[in-house]
Amino acid sequence: MSAEPLLLLQGVEAGFGANVVLHGVDLTVHEGTSVGLFGLNGAGKSVTMKVIAGLVPAREGSVSLRGQDVTALSPEDRVALGMAYTPQARQLFPRLTVEQNLRLGGYVLRRRDKARFAGVVDGIYGRFPRLAGRRGQLAGSLSGGEQAMLAIGRALACEPTVLLIDEPSAGLAPSVIEDVLVMLQQLRAEGMTMVLVEQNITFGFRLVDRAAILQRGRVVYEGDVAHLDTAKVATLLGVGRLLGAHLERAVGRPKKRAAVKKRVPRKRTST
Repeated sequence: MSAEPLLLLQGVEAGFGANVVLHGVDLTVHEGTSVGLFGLNGAGKSVTMKVIAGLVPAREGSVSLRGQDVTALSPEDRVALGMAYTPQARQLFPRLTVEQNLRLGGYVLRRRDKARFAGVVDGIYGRFPRLAGRRGQLAGSLSGGEQAMLAIGRALACEPTVLLIDEPSAGLAPSVIEDVLVMLQQLRAEGMTMVLVEQNITFGFRLVDRAAILQRGRVVYEGDVAHLDTAKVATLLGVGRLLGAHLERAVGRPKKRAAVKKRVPRKRTST
C-alpha cells in the first residue's frame, strides 16, 4: 500500500443554500482498498460522495486525488483523472441501449484513445456475459440485476482508478443483492479502489476494508472493519443487538457462544 493516499478529503464542508450538511469531513482512501460510508438517513453520506465526484461544491476544505487538489474541478475533469461515480438508483439512460450507455460512460476514454475503448467494452462484456447478450436492448427493459450490472459496467468504461458507488443494493430483491455483492467483491479482489455508501449495513461491511460512521455531517467513528467495535457501530447506527451480531459475522468474526451454566446437583435429603 502506498504511503500517499489515492483520495483525501480534508475538512470538507458542504450544503444547500442555508442548510449546511457536512461539517468538516475528513476521509483517507489508499489505493487498492475499499472504504464504506455508513450512517442514518441525513447523516451526509451521499452528499460526501457527491462532493468527491464534483456534483456538489465544497464550501470549505479540499478534495485531492493522487496528491492533486481537485476541489475546484468539474465532474468531467475528475473522470478524466480517474474517478467514476455510480449514483443511487443507477440513473441509466432507459431509452438508450446497453451499448449506448457504455459508450456514454466511456466518453472520456473514447476521446483520448478510441482504439482502446473497444477492448475495454469487450472486457466489460466478458465480466458481465448477460449484458453481452443484451447489448442492443434498451436499458429501461433490463431486470434490476442487469441494470445494476450496466451501471457498474458504465462506470468501468472509463477505466477508473477509484470507483464511487452510492447505495448499490437499493431497490433490489435479496437474490439480486447477493449477485451484486459477488460482482463488487470480485472488483475488490482485483484491486479496484472503491468508496461505498450503503444503507444495508451487513451488505456494506462484507465489501469494505475500512468503515467511517457519519452523524450529522461529521465522521464520529472509523477504522479497519476487522478491528471495529461492532457493538459501538450498532449503537451509532441504531441497529440493535440482532443486527450487531450480523455485523460480527459480516467482518468474519465467529459467533459468540453463550456461556453455559454448570448445573449443581441437588443434595438429597434423607427421610
